[in-house]
Amino acid sequence: MSKEKISMIDISNKKNTIRIATARGKIHLKKETIKQITEHTIKKGDPLVVGKIAAMQAIKRTPELIPMCHQIPITHIDFKHEIKEEEITVEVTVKTVAQTGVEMEAVIGVNIFLSTIWDMVKYLEKDQDGQYPVTTISEIKVTKKEKIKLE
Repeated sequence: MSKEKISMIDISNKKNTIRIATARGKIHLKKETIKQITEHTIKKGDPLVVGKIAAMQAIKRTPELIPMCHQIPITHIDFKHEIKEEEITVEVTVKTVAQTGVEMEAVIGVNIFLSTIWDMVKYLEKDQDGQYPVTTISEIKVTKKEKIKLE
C-alpha cells in the first residue's frame, strides 16, 4: 500500500470571506499577427473576445481540471489586456465569497485566454516547416490576492 496521502484540504471550519485574485501572463507573437488582431482580420474572429469567453468557461471548471481545488461560487470575473508591438498581456481577476481563495481560477483563466489567442492565430504564426519559432506564452503569475472579512 502506498504511503502517499492524497486528500483535499479541510476547509469546513473556515468562514466565508470575500476573496479576490488577479493573475497575468503574456503571449509573444509576430508583428504581422498583432497587426491583424488590431485590424480585426483574424479568420476565426476576435481572439480577445473569444479568449475572454474561453477563460470564463475554464474558470468555472477549475475544480474539474485541478483535482484538489474546491468547488466554489464565482461571483465576478474581470479582464484587462494590453497590446504591444509583439506581445499581448492579459490580466484576469476572479472574485468569490467562499471558504477558500481563487488564485488557481485566475491562473487557469490566464492560461486558457492566452492559449485561445494562440489557437486562433496559429495559421499566421507557423513558419514554412509548420513550427512556431516566435510564439511563446510566458510570465503567468498571480499578481494580487485579497481577503476581505464579511461583517
